[in-house]
Amino acid sequence: MPLYKIVTISNSTKALIWKIEESFNDLLKEIQLTEKSANRLNGMKSELHQRGFLSIRHLLKEVGYTDNDLIYDEFGKPHLKDGKHISITHSFTFSGIIISDEKPVGIDIEKRRDKIVKIAHKFTPIEEYKSIANHDALVSKLTIVWGAKESLYKIYGKKKLLFLENIYIEDFPFNSNKQTTGKILYEGITSHYDIHFLEIDDFTCVYAY
Repeated sequence: MPLYKIVTISNSTKALIWKIEESFNDLLKEIQLTEKSANRLNGMKSELHQRGFLSIRHLLKEVGYTDNDLIYDEFGKPHLKDGKHISITHSFTFSGIIISDEKPVGIDIEKRRDKIVKIAHKFTPIEEYKSIANHDALVSKLTIVWGAKESLYKIYGKKKLLFLENIYIEDFPFNSNKQTTGKILYEGITSHYDIHFLEIDDFTCVYAY
């Protein structure tokens, strides 16, 4: 089974990444789905999405949970029945989860693609990145910023935040230790978070807490 990476963030928080190489049928083996999850799986039109959905259940199994332990609130945010915090992501051939005993967490995996440059103005002040002359470096940095904002959006979990106005990511150099900070500014309240990122193949994984 391609458990790609485990990132131990602290004694109470860790992230797991899965590289999706198995077929749909292989991923379905040894996984028990609730009726609601089975219906959701069967309703997916893309096998790629189905495989991503199932790989998340394998990641849950790696840390001692089943599909039945996972519930979603009215906003679609995932929770664990035992009260621990969880965030989930999958993109093409990678999926990931982050779990913490004590604090809200968010995770996002994105494929690095040129089109992010065209949409950057929608989620970050693009002027901040005009000094990056190398196109690939610009794509990498913008993907990290997007993933960081997506991770904070998942932590907040109520679908009211605007990426451009309510979520700020502190700038960071590429030669840093692969981390930065971010904050959510909403309704007069500012919340601060630590953000870490890593690049795997053609993908970028960002997690926040």
